[in-house]
Amino acid sequence: MTVRFLSGGESHGRGLVLIIEGFPAGLSLSEKTIVHELSRRRRGYGRGPRMKLEKDRLVAFSGLRSGRTTGSPLSFVIENTEWEKWQDILDPWKSTNQDGESVCVTRPRPGHADLAGAFKYGHRDIRNVLERASARSTAGWTVAGTVARILLEKLGVSIRSAVTSIGGIRLSSPLSEQDWARASSSDLGCFREEDKIEITKKIKESAEEGDTLGGTFVLSAVGLPPGIGSYSEWDRRLDGRLSGAIMSIPAIKGVEIGKGFQLADMPGSEVHDEIMPFGKGWKHTSNNAGGIEGGMTNGEEVLVSVAMKPIPTLKKPLSSLDIETGEAVQAAFERSDTCAVPAACIVGEAMMAWVLISAITEQFGGDTVTEVSQRWKDYIAGTKGFING
Repeated sequence: MTVRFLSGGESHGRGLVLIIEGFPAGLSLSEKTIVHELSRRRRGYGRGPRMKLEKDRLVAFSGLRSGRTTGSPLSFVIENTEWEKWQDILDPWKSTNQDGESVCVTRPRPGHADLAGAFKYGHRDIRNVLERASARSTAGWTVAGTVARILLEKLGVSIRSAVTSIGGIRLSSPLSEQDWARASSSDLGCFREEDKIEITKKIKESAEEGDTLGGTFVLSAVGLPPGIGSYSEWDRRLDGRLSGAIMSIPAIKGVEIGKGFQLADMPGSEVHDEIMPFGKGWKHTSNNAGGIEGGMTNGEEVLVSVAMKPIPTLKKPLSSLDIETGEAVQAAFERSDTCAVPAACIVGEAMMAWVLISAITEQFGGDTVTEVSQRWKDYIAGTKGFING
């Protein structure tokens, strides 16, 4: 069984459309849970005024009955509550505003998809690029990832995240379950109050200067047995799939599995996680590999570190050119965020959940949740003597 999702829609359009195909029947979904994850995607000090305006109004269209998946394609719409304000500009059947004038954006923003997208598709109006390239599309990804996450939790797999830096300020990494829980519930994705105070000040200063900030965060998955993924083909390796999915999130520029780049400077004797007998099974003495070896889970916690660049829409725009006239200008500006790292964290959780459930359903098959769950239990039972501790 192969699961996939497709999405459509623009940032200021009528809404976002999501279709999930191949998901097993019989999974109980909670509208409250999905809406909660959408609200987490909007979190964080430093988000712009659009977070108060662009509400996520979720509508389920198909594939659900009495809150349970039917096996048919799942489809959702996230309606844009601001559509009326933008209809004159983005109406699919019109090309002018109320005054009969064509409204074009011709000043690309450095660091955005604007310029390359305009050349790729031959657009005179960059709005045709920026509306779809916007991170707003990740609201649909978050819904897909939440559906995946609900099934993962039924299998005993948990996903979590924490912000580890913003604007060059390094934050404490979670060490305990309590730390992870606090980071999850925090509006800024960190678990220490002193960290919140410091980065809030940094974000405020950046906003006053008309600038933006990036940062880093870590994703974690626990409860996975060894052997999820495959070493046999390049496109089935789990670390490759995770890296590609997370890198696809707008503004993400770096992904590491485990200690990542640090390992390049260490001798092999210090890098590789030794295996020791432990009770009736075994354990690794460390987790430098981040829970993945040879493209497969190894039974340890899967850890993925992610780097996000600053948002390219600045209140004090950078230098650019007008693609219509060729003249030197300042880049276009529309309402923007100062920092969206805590929100990107949530999208990262969603994409991690989606990749993991994709790999699991491919490996175990099953048209119903009962079938998937039973095959998962059988696999776990068959590896009991080998699972860590």
